[in-house]
Amino acid sequence: MIEAERQMKNNEAGYKVVYPDGYVSWSPKEVFEKAYMQVGSNNTITQTNVDRFIKETEILTLGDKTTVVKATLANDFVIVESSSCVDPANYDEALGADICLGRIKSLVWNLLGFLLQTAKCGIK
Repeated sequence: MIEAERQMKNNEAGYKVVYPDGYVSWSPKEVFEKAYMQVGSNNTITQTNVDRFIKETEILTLGDKTTVVKATLANDFVIVESSSCVDPANYDEALGADICLGRIKSLVWNLLGFLLQTAKCGIK
């Protein structure tokens, strides 16, 4: 796991980065924040991490009782979920979208947990 400390160098915001092998480098703020994700205290994934990782969503109604949600993540990975009701008279797009988004967020939690575990332990 790398350690990063925010600092200024030559009037430019950036990060001092210390790698596990002791190598030290400096990265400009924009470059660093595009490449790395800040996690919570004790190196945990937070709800904020999950919410921010979902860059955009598109909601679509198919037929008269199915909601489809396409979520594009910060790394441009796409997740698609759907929900449907039995009786079209009970259809509510907002409720269907909430159900789909809940499933998507659950999957994003797992994916970010996988990334954090890999960052901490590498691939053995």
